[in-house]
Amino acid sequence: MKRILASLLAAAMLTGVFAGCSNSGGQSSSSGTSSSEAAEKPYEGTTLNVMLAYGGAEKSFDAFTEKTGIKIEYVEISTGKALAQMQAENGNTTADVWFGGGVDSYIAATELGYLEPYVSPEAEAIDESYRDKDGYWTSLALVPAGFLVNNDVLAEKNLEAPKTWEDLADPKYKDEIIMASPAISGTQYAILNGTLQAWGEEKGWDIWGKINDNVDFYAKGGGEPGPKTCAGEYGIAILAMTGGTFALEEEYPVTAIYPEDMIPWTPAPIAIFKNSQNKEAAKVFVDYMLSKEGQEALREADARIMARGDVEVPSAIGTVDTTKMIKQDVTLFGSQREALLEKWAALAGEKDA
Repeated sequence: MKRILASLLAAAMLTGVFAGCSNSGGQSSSSGTSSSEAAEKPYEGTTLNVMLAYGGAEKSFDAFTEKTGIKIEYVEISTGKALAQMQAENGNTTADVWFGGGVDSYIAATELGYLEPYVSPEAEAIDESYRDKDGYWTSLALVPAGFLVNNDVLAEKNLEAPKTWEDLADPKYKDEIIMASPAISGTQYAILNGTLQAWGEEKGWDIWGKINDNVDFYAKGGGEPGPKTCAGEYGIAILAMTGGTFALEEEYPVTAIYPEDMIPWTPAPIAIFKNSQNKEAAKVFVDYMLSKEGQEALREADARIMARGDVEVPSAIGTVDTTKMIKQDVTLFGSQREALLEKWAALAGEKDA
């Protein structure tokens, strides 16, 4: 497994950053490989190129490579940014698989014809509401959202930690909040869309207008708010709640908080790109990541609520009350995306330009 430097990726990945890495022939090396081994690993030597928006997932790739002989190269890029780049390139990408991030971009990519339908036999173990009915994407995990607060920063300013989403609209938190741009971060878009579904348009936009007044900075990716809050630059981060989020409590004066009123969430999907040159090997990868073995390896790599119902919720993500997870229509994440982000741009203005 080889990690490609992120600083070289964003602009180049759709126009050949992976060029020369793929082996679509899927041939096994002729040196020392028996016919039985070749039969067990028919795609050994193939390299799959993965667009990754799932923190920590790379730790699970070695187990897949050992099992199948298929190598993984990946680039880390937010789903919103990846979608925008694909649209600019008319859907052309040298990647084979899209892994993690916000489902809204997957739905949009499906409508644009960028994804290959594939119904994995492992999908039967995953609730229908967590996957596309035609197999264009299937959830790997469910990602709830919440707050990370810097206890020292809040104590210094005599502020108590927020308990609900509406608390964030209180003017006392002005300039204390950081969150990712919903136009770039799939998780943040899911937070916005999910809360609007729960509150209703009128109340929802009113609350988000007040939260926007308190946000000092819109990050260009979901991985930025946590570290900046840990560093004491902000008192409150709005972010995905994963094992990595809770692990920060062991190193920094921070606390991860699930909101008491409701918990927005997004499926973190996996999909195969339509123009992949390694579709059969990509299907093997999808099957593995949706299998119980793969789901447990992925959960071990970064604790999350896995999509399979037979994989236990890890204790590393704290005590999450799943009854408070918003009862949302995930299909609206795609159909409402353009209109919702246009309204968001008008609300946030230059702050989120």
